[in-house]
Amino acid sequence: MKILSKDQVYEADKATIEAEAIPSINLMERAGGYAFEYLHQRLQGQPVNIKIFCGIGNNGGDGLVIARNLIEHNYSVTTYVVNYSDKRSKDFLQALEALKGKTKNWPQVLKSADDFPEIAREDLIVDCVFGIGLNRPADDWVQELFQKINTSGAYVLSVDVPSGMAVDRQFPEDTMVHPTVVLSFQTPKLAFFLPQSGKYINNWDVLDIGLDRNYLNSVKTKAQLIDKTEARQMYRPRQKFSHKGTYGHALIVAGSYGKMGAAVLSSKACLHAGAGLTTAYTTRQGLPILQTALPEVMVVTDRHDGTYLEELKFDLEPDVIGIGPGLGTEKATQEAFKAFLKSNKTPLVVDADGLNMLAKDRDLLKLLPKYSVLTPHPKELERLIGEWNDDFEKLEKAEAFSAEYNCVLVCKDAHTIVVFEGNYYVNNTGNPGMATGGSGDVLTGVITGLIAQGYDPLTAAIFGTYLHGKAGDLAVNHTAYEALTAGTIVEFLGAAVLDLFEQPEQGKK
Repeated sequence: MKILSKDQVYEADKATIEAEAIPSINLMERAGGYAFEYLHQRLQGQPVNIKIFCGIGNNGGDGLVIARNLIEHNYSVTTYVVNYSDKRSKDFLQALEALKGKTKNWPQVLKSADDFPEIAREDLIVDCVFGIGLNRPADDWVQELFQKINTSGAYVLSVDVPSGMAVDRQFPEDTMVHPTVVLSFQTPKLAFFLPQSGKYINNWDVLDIGLDRNYLNSVKTKAQLIDKTEARQMYRPRQKFSHKGTYGHALIVAGSYGKMGAAVLSSKACLHAGAGLTTAYTTRQGLPILQTALPEVMVVTDRHDGTYLEELKFDLEPDVIGIGPGLGTEKATQEAFKAFLKSNKTPLVVDADGLNMLAKDRDLLKLLPKYSVLTPHPKELERLIGEWNDDFEKLEKAEAFSAEYNCVLVCKDAHTIVVFEGNYYVNNTGNPGMATGGSGDVLTGVITGLIAQGYDPLTAAIFGTYLHGKAGDLAVNHTAYEALTAGTIVEFLGAAVLDLFEQPEQGKK
């Protein structure tokens, strides 16, 4: 699903108005009318007190249209206009006149905190104060209103975006409405998936308001949401006449004393992702562990008897190498890693200690093969790209890093974002139960296994991240978040693939 930028939303509105030869107020009526239908289908006339807070721009106008429709259907509605400016948009004024023609209970104007109404836990709040055009934090007294809404315990529906949240920059975290659900017009917004603002958005849904289809189909967006529809298109079915060699040979370089589990998890995940052959390269001490835990995996060791790898030399020609999980950063390992990079031409997936060694000696980054896949968690990412002030700057820095080293950067988080060639691929699977040791090792194995089968590195990173998250989602249908382990995620990878061909999920999270 394309994620439109703020400017692209405006362009889509303009394209719709021109293509249909309609005034802009008609588009407001359409958006507000569809939002009313969304509410009405769920309320079915229930006697709930609805409080609608409207700004004085087009998002506020949407709220007035919603209010008018609710009143026409005999709901108990109180409408408030948050008067943060004396200016009014043209369409807002038309929507206001239309509302006044339907009720004697005209909107109450709020000019300061003294005017705030009481908000009960039983109320339903419709938030239409600010839309996507906000370019600075709201005035202090308006922020007080947002805090009153947030602490009320009432159900809050934010229309298009939560008021106070910018879609293209970061404001302080305590300056926005914290909605129960966001009803986003046409597409979700990128800010929904970034940690600083997204942590307040637990539920969202998209409302198709009929924007011009030609524009939507042709526009190139920087960000794309990856869900089942997109992932299904990436899947490559197996062929009847094939053999293990058809699906590639993956090498996993991992493990050291006390961290051999990382080698087991990444190797097992590589198998479950479909690699035809998987070999693990590890220490001699790790040989019996891997051979016992994973009889399907071939094991090669270095020549030394130490507790960590002292050389990375193997008489193999794998199609891809996943390197880093549990490897350690001992001096000898670092030297072996450097020597390996100088001679290696095989595609790489680099994680964990592999990333840490790259961050310690940045000259090594120049030795990475073209289109290497790097899979950092937030702290590892910071070591690679430096500190950032907010999530938007983080993405800009990640984009610059990806371009400089021509690599696919998998920025792991609640919504992992794959960054490559100036584009963001936002994953929509996964859950808090996956915040557990070894989960990242599993992702390394999955991506490595996909590249072995012939998926290009970018597709493997996007598709692998989706499958990894979906496996975790399916696993927590059988256990609590707290009990989820990385090993369980591996066991559900097959179910994640099968799920691609189940009926599409209803709604979004």
